[in-house]
Order: sequence, then C-alpha cells, then structure tokens
Amino acid sequence: MLIYTIIIILITIVCILMTIAVLLQSGQGGGLSGGIAGGMAGGNNALGSRRTADFLSKATSVLAAIFLSLCVLANFFIVDSSSSQSTIQQRGLAPIEADFGSPAESPSALPVQPAENQQD
Repeated sequence: MLIYTIIIILITIVCILMTIAVLLQSGQGGGLSGGIAGGMAGGNNALGSRRTADFLSKATSVLAAIFLSLCVLANFFIVDSSSSQSTIQQRGLAPIEADFGSPAESPSALPVQPAENQQD
C-alpha cells in the first residue's frame, strides 16, 4: 500500500511538470522559446529559440513516457480485495439479491381508445 501511495505522488509531480512544459511551448511563435530568445541582447545566444523549443518538446515526450510507465506500474500495486461484491453492496447500501426477472406492472403510456360500434 505504501508503494502505491509513492507511485501516485510521483504521477502527480510528473503531471504538474508536464503541464508546465506543455504550457511553455509556443503555438505560433510565442511562448517561452520566442520570449527568451527574442528578449536576449546579442546575436549569438547560448539558449536560442530553436534550442528552447527542442528542449521543451523532448521534455514533454520524456515526461509523457514516465507518466505512462508510472500508470502501468501503479496498476500492478492496486490492492485487490478479491470480493465478488461491490463496495456499495459490502456497506449494505444496496440490496444484494435483487429480482430483475420480471418487470414492474405499470399502466400503459398509450391512451386508451374506446371501442367503436360498427353497425352495418
């Protein structure tokens, strides 16, 4: 149970980092890659707009792979109660034995038409 909690915490951290990486990427020339490179003085930047975009793109891909791996790993650590009843049934909030065989008797939704007397 402890390992499952740790994996869930790691998944949350990766989700936050991936959200930040996606939001910092530029859509059509804006974002972090255009803002940092465009705001720096000098023609020879150590961190150009192309390098920033490549870094954010690779970071997003790596974080997505880590997220997927952690989700699959978390699936193996879920505690299985091996019960045939649902949680609601175990708590007694729903009847365990329900009869779904016969439908309830209810009146027809169609209007009743009086029989017409046909005289020839």
